[in-house]
Amino acid sequence: FDYNLLVIGGGSAGLVSAYIGAAVKARVALIEKDKMGGDCLNTGCVPSKALIRSAKAADTMRHADRYGLESVPVKGQFRQIMARVKRVIDTVEPHDSPERYRQLGVDCISGTATFVSPWEVLVTENDGTQRRLTARSIVVATGGRPAMPPIEGIADMAPLTSDNLWSLQERPERLLVLGGGPIGCELTQAFTRLGSHVTQVEMGNRLLAKEDEDVAAYVLEQFHEDGVDVRLGHRAARFAIESGEKVLYCDRDGAEVRIPFDQVLVAVGRTGNTNGLGLETLGIEPERNGTVPVNEDLSMTYPNIYACGDVAGPYQFTHAAAHQAWHAAVNGLFGTFKRFRVDYRIMPWVTFTAPEVARVGLSEAEATEQGVAHEVTRYDLGDLDRSIAESGGPGLIKVLTPPGKDKILGAVVVGPQAGEILAEFTLAMKHGLGLNKILGTIHPYPTWTEAAKFTAGQWKQDHAPQGVLALLEKLHTWRRGGSHPSTSVDPAEGRP
Repeated sequence: FDYNLLVIGGGSAGLVSAYIGAAVKARVALIEKDKMGGDCLNTGCVPSKALIRSAKAADTMRHADRYGLESVPVKGQFRQIMARVKRVIDTVEPHDSPERYRQLGVDCISGTATFVSPWEVLVTENDGTQRRLTARSIVVATGGRPAMPPIEGIADMAPLTSDNLWSLQERPERLLVLGGGPIGCELTQAFTRLGSHVTQVEMGNRLLAKEDEDVAAYVLEQFHEDGVDVRLGHRAARFAIESGEKVLYCDRDGAEVRIPFDQVLVAVGRTGNTNGLGLETLGIEPERNGTVPVNEDLSMTYPNIYACGDVAGPYQFTHAAAHQAWHAAVNGLFGTFKRFRVDYRIMPWVTFTAPEVARVGLSEAEATEQGVAHEVTRYDLGDLDRSIAESGGPGLIKVLTPPGKDKILGAVVVGPQAGEILAEFTLAMKHGLGLNKILGTIHPYPTWTEAAKFTAGQWKQDHAPQGVLALLEKLHTWRRGGSHPSTSVDPAEGRP
């Protein structure tokens, strides 16, 4: 074989797979047809969070009176904002660059790869050169792309997606966003706070359908406060251009609704990238959503071919891709001796709206649907001293536990810094630590992380041993030389 491990795709999953292979001294090839870093660096996590940060700054300036300052209008700065997004990408890029990986010992090849056999691929380099490479194990990490719904007339709208919107230089005055999931919600709020009039169309009856209703309600309330025109229960039916104006027609309970707009951003999910891989040569057929079928160890039909990241699913997060990549690389290199099954039981995620929504484990609705016995402990994040000091606004922490026990089945945090607060619950779940352990840990004051401790304290209060407390009350009364309130006292003697 030419290589111990050949990785197709230089995004989050592919980079981690290649890194692990190089770290254990395997000979590794990494094939990427476009930019190293994949969606996360170039069109996903990094640019979107940079844009969201600028939008947050704009919102702070617009509402500076919350902090005793004079509010300042923000407008006409979109080009500078997008230039900053580009600078952020350029600053992070060296972490994922071919130069860095070559220094690690990885052969980085710019081009595409097509399966010839389970152990051989035909590589077509970007300059047109072709060659065949063999590997003992191959990892498919080709990522995903935004899904485009088959709506009449959508192609004529030159739709924006989370992939191509980063080339914008002018802020859309009237932006239509299709989709009420995490990506749609993040970008809806960002563009609203940067000055666009945004109409968000969602076919379902609420935003963030994977979260509990009370959790999604926090986001919807903030969207209304921000000025987003949220259209729930609207099914996009057809696009048209009327008198030079772009229009979407929606079905709303049988009635036709007309929505004019300037540009449309489509955020209705993602599909895996499998075109051109030659999977049909191997008898592998992708699922309807474009992902490839994998086993518990992430192997495909052949035990030496693995898939990880967005092309494998079920989670399409950068951290999920890295988690899978470890398993794919280790199983590919050492599966002859031991294979590891990928574990998704403790998979956290964050939606970076304001308020942020962060979750790990079961939601309240999921626990009910699955018949998992549980209790719910709630803490009002708005009561936290740090939140009050920062005018953090409303928020919530919910933790699910088995009845009478402090084991964490799931946790959700809604509010500022939710993703950071969630980390403690994630660590506790991973290592079997209950709420009592969190309560017994000193947290610095005043920090957002105290919210985890106060949530644990609320659980403790809800499960206080009432019988023991009653006995302690009697003990303390006796030690004062008094009596229990129900016991008569001789005023002259001062004792029972």
